[in-house]
Amino acid sequence: MKPWILGLTGGIGSGKSAVAEQFGRLGVHWVDADHAARWVVEPGKPALQRIVEHFGDAVLTPTGELNRAALRAQVFGNADERKWLEQLLHPLIRQEIAEHLARAQSPYSILVSPLLIEAGQYRQTNRVLVVDVPESLQVQRAMRRDQSSEAQIRAILSAQASREDRLRHADDVLVNDRDLAWLEAEVQRLHDFYLTLRGGQ
Repeated sequence: MKPWILGLTGGIGSGKSAVAEQFGRLGVHWVDADHAARWVVEPGKPALQRIVEHFGDAVLTPTGELNRAALRAQVFGNADERKWLEQLLHPLIRQEIAEHLARAQSPYSILVSPLLIEAGQYRQTNRVLVVDVPESLQVQRAMRRDQSSEAQIRAILSAQASREDRLRHADDVLVNDRDLAWLEAEVQRLHDFYLTLRGGQ
């Protein structure tokens, strides 16, 4: 039977990665959409060539890799260029994710994505788990991790899907506001429940 797909998302500093890693320890196959987005533009991949043809060599590093900052500068504030880039990359990222998930040997596999809701990636999944955390804790954690100011973190928060929007799409919610031992027990509990599901329902 084909593994069903769980979408895992949460805002900045919610601890999505810790949750994904915990599921991984239980033998669940997972793929991170952010990683897939990087794989499709690696040197030698057709997407990188298309980007260079379109934007010129200025978007490459001296070693021939994609210079993300330079590319961002080109598309920032230019809706047409951003749209061109998204139309090139989104289908490739979707395909990359699908291929990775198809390799799963576990009864279900996980697509981890910060933009699961915003980018419509939840349509690739059978069920959605949202890692939720009170905003004050999100800000504290993200400031600690990224050494950023509170204002910077709040700006990122306001650009991401609102908590309400994420929670509206959620089938399951894991409130990650305690310690790691508690988190591990919660993931185990969800995992045991997921193993009883057919097709994620």
